[in-house]
Amino acid sequence: MKKENFIWNSIKIGLVAGAIGIFLCLVGMVEIFSKRDVVKDVISLGMFLLLATSVLAGFIASRRTSDLLEGNKAVSNLLAGTFAGLFTGIVLALFVLFSSQVNLRAVFLNVTPALLELLTFGQGTDGVWQILVFGTVAGLVGGAFLLLSPSIRKPIVNAVMVIIFMALFSSLFRVIMVNQSGGIEKAAKYLFSQTGLTANGGLIFFFGTILVSVLRSSQAGKVQNLVDKLPQKGKLSLRVASIILLAYVVIMLPNAAGPFIAQVVVIISLYILMGLGLNIEIGFAGLLDLGFVAFYAIGAYTVGLLTSYGEFGLQHVSFWVAVPIAVLVAMLFGGLLGVPVLGVRGDYLAIATLGFGEIVRLLAGSDFMAKYLGGPRGIIGIQKPCIGTLGEFVAVDVPRVCNGIELGKPQEIYFIAIASALLIAFFSYRLRESRLGRAWMAIREDEDVAEALGIKLVQAKLLAYMLGAAFAGLGGAIFATLVGSIFASSMQLIVSINVVALIIVGGMGSIPGVVVGAIALIGLPELLREVSEFRFLLYGAALVTVMIAKPEGLWPSQNIRRELHREEAAPIPSETTS
Repeated sequence: MKKENFIWNSIKIGLVAGAIGIFLCLVGMVEIFSKRDVVKDVISLGMFLLLATSVLAGFIASRRTSDLLEGNKAVSNLLAGTFAGLFTGIVLALFVLFSSQVNLRAVFLNVTPALLELLTFGQGTDGVWQILVFGTVAGLVGGAFLLLSPSIRKPIVNAVMVIIFMALFSSLFRVIMVNQSGGIEKAAKYLFSQTGLTANGGLIFFFGTILVSVLRSSQAGKVQNLVDKLPQKGKLSLRVASIILLAYVVIMLPNAAGPFIAQVVVIISLYILMGLGLNIEIGFAGLLDLGFVAFYAIGAYTVGLLTSYGEFGLQHVSFWVAVPIAVLVAMLFGGLLGVPVLGVRGDYLAIATLGFGEIVRLLAGSDFMAKYLGGPRGIIGIQKPCIGTLGEFVAVDVPRVCNGIELGKPQEIYFIAIASALLIAFFSYRLRESRLGRAWMAIREDEDVAEALGIKLVQAKLLAYMLGAAFAGLGGAIFATLVGSIFASSMQLIVSINVVALIIVGGMGSIPGVVVGAIALIGLPELLREVSEFRFLLYGAALVTVMIAKPEGLWPSQNIRRELHREEAAPIPSETTS
């Protein structure tokens, strides 16, 4: 690479990074995220986004030009990073100057005076030069980072990631620790501020993570050898102890974290239920279903009609009786959907199922079905679960008395949701390893070959639709009970898209992948309200990143991993001579 090409390459990377920085400003991420601190009085989350953009630009430019100036690679790395960071700062500086002269807010509402003050560190247009220094230094750091050995780079990256994670969830950790007694409350205030980490907390987590990473890299082999040398009973004891510890955390979490965290966990569990159901259709059988929310709605409405003490309540039965009925009704509708679309494949199947989902939503909210399903008013007054017996039904709008323990709070429904998710996960695992599961996977690979091998396509597909619908119906039943009401407006297409997205990000066909995807795409935006506004943007970024970096998903199944990396795993044929 020539010197001119090296400079131009670094400039291009800097211009692209600057454009990304402007985009983050225009969509409002920089200003909104600046309300949260990474480290209090040191750097906010919004400025960290810009800092990370400049550092990454310097690192990429440095890596692409590392072969320049043979014999003096350090100079090329540092120069590349400096140029990239400098031009990132130039683009942002021009953006500030242009915005100060032209009213961009008429088009872009997020270009506020507060944003410009933030970018210039409170100095207005007089502080534009600080943007150039900020970008140049950040790019230089990115270029210098490449000079470090991998054994040093990895602990630093781990430390930065831990600090960001702890800062994002500082309010959660602070609440959990403050609710405890003794020195834990003092430790919470020492480590966490109201909006992020304290300076002392940032230093502790940074150097603590580096120390743990170094020790782990040096001692990991020894620890693994010790575990491998354990007798069978010792390994079993270690596994049981891990399960007991995890169970203890799960049981104590709702009381320690409060109702908000418990409700978030319930929502994650409900999406895990739907994800496991759709995973049967997409991940196992290869049947793309974009109307999956219909079964979720059917389960919710069935429980609502059976348990509501409002005007649309039918039988006023117990939650424990209504849920199995809701699962069976959802399963029945899954079979009804499966029959007309059995011969449809691929994109056409997605469109057909999408139509089914929209039909269910529109019917539930229409005036035509209002006398049965409440129409736009929905169904309210859904009875909470009761461990015990319910008193006699007295009148409309009067709940039945629970002669026992009523599970009405999110901390109580939390255990129902967790138990349901664990049960369905176990059921899904057994299905995957069964003869039916292998038949589904054969259908996913090639329907014609599967049929030629003796697999009954009609039976296998119908079972996939029915079991997937049953899992979604269970999730809808718990959701209706959690909220206490159900409306057609809650059953939008976006619910189906969320479930498909979490399966793709987590890994199609993978049961742990469903859990990871639900936590990443559903749990994190729920916990981070600032992120909720940019959920679709983050969905898009996550999907693009996963498809490029890990097309098989974050926690893929072994079959999908082998399929996507078949060429890499294939042995290179040896040359033969005649």
